Amino acid sequence: MMAFRSSNKIQTEEDLYTYAIGALGRRMRSTAELKRLLRRRVEAETEYGQTLVELIIRRLKDAGYLNDARYAAAYSSFRRDNEKFGRRRVITDLKVKGVHGEVIEKAVDTAYEDINEEKQAREYLRRKRVPKPKDRKQAARVFRQLMRAGFGSKTIFSILKEWDVDEEMFSGLE
Repeated sequence: MMAFRSSNKIQTEEDLYTYAIGALGRRMRSTAELKRLLRRRVEAETEYGQTLVELIIRRLKDAGYLNDARYAAAYSSFRRDNEKFGRRRVITDLKVKGVHGEVIEKAVDTAYEDINEEKQAREYLRRKRVPKPKDRKQAARVFRQLMRAGFGSKTIFSILKEWDVDEEMFSGLE
């Protein structure tokens, strides 16, 4: 028979620090993500719990384990190279992860500095094995898919035009 603790909340600074290190060891996280995670592990509504979370965040930053600029840079280049996402998608995802706007802008600008958006979009389509659209409905599907992946409409129209998609298929896509 297993014994259950009355609460799975962490009470001590060392235990919370160990938990935080483990969480960062599993995958990189933004400061905001880690704070959310830690708040669930302490009595966050108490002043002690809030202080504990801030203390751990400070310790991790001082030790160099938590750095939003480095996180945003790594995240941007990973999404660019592995998933072939466009810059808009990466910006949106980093915002959701609670990274500060200026940090996002700098990281994404650096990551996408020498990237040709149209070439990136084509690589995305290849990666997703998207076939050339045969009709208006398929063209609209490709258009939406590329928008979600973070590419601009100008780039998308350029790709569809090169695919010899009829001009009348464009009407209604914008």
